[in-house]
Amino acid sequence: MVRRMEILVLYYSRHGATAELARHVARGIAEVGGVAARVRTVPDVAVAGTQANPAPPDEGPPCVERADLRDCAGLVMGSPTRFGNMAAPLKHFLDGTAAEWMSGALAGKPAAVFTSTATMHGGQETTLISMMLPLLHHGMLLVGIPYTEPLLTSTRSGGTPYGASHVAGARGELALSDDERSLARALGRRVAEVARKLSPA
Repeated sequence: MVRRMEILVLYYSRHGATAELARHVARGIAEVGGVAARVRTVPDVAVAGTQANPAPPDEGPPCVERADLRDCAGLVMGSPTRFGNMAAPLKHFLDGTAAEWMSGALAGKPAAVFTSTATMHGGQETTLISMMLPLLHHGMLLVGIPYTEPLLTSTRSGGTPYGASHVAGARGELALSDDERSLARALGRRVAEVARKLSPA
């Protein structure tokens, strides 16, 4: 039996919008033959002065493990914005991947990013770029959304050439638009296609 290659969809989500984007990215990955999505999250970081002992999530995907990074054929990573940057839990996890960096576990694999913000100009592009930087240090091959995707030009909500995005509203009241869902799937599909082309099999 031939084992399907897996793309790791790794995200942090506080109120659910980034998790919803992750689900559409995973659907796009599943549209490519021979490729599957492995969806994982990261735990919250402990408040200063408390003991760090993150509990597994009550619902949704399990927390990421080091083996998920080693085994994946590609990575799509998502976070809500925090002052134009990725959220602390995702940054905390990435800061602990020195062993994977030293071994080159992610080098040469395709990667992409996605985010959710409260407003259209709430730091989407800077957050996406902040997530790209550690991936470049890991030697990953960054994949964005090309303008050959017509929705990238016509969207009036989220969606950027740097990665998929969502405008959630000040209170998180806005559901993903059709364009946002389609562009998230397009991003997942593109990473999966690139991973398959890079596969020696």
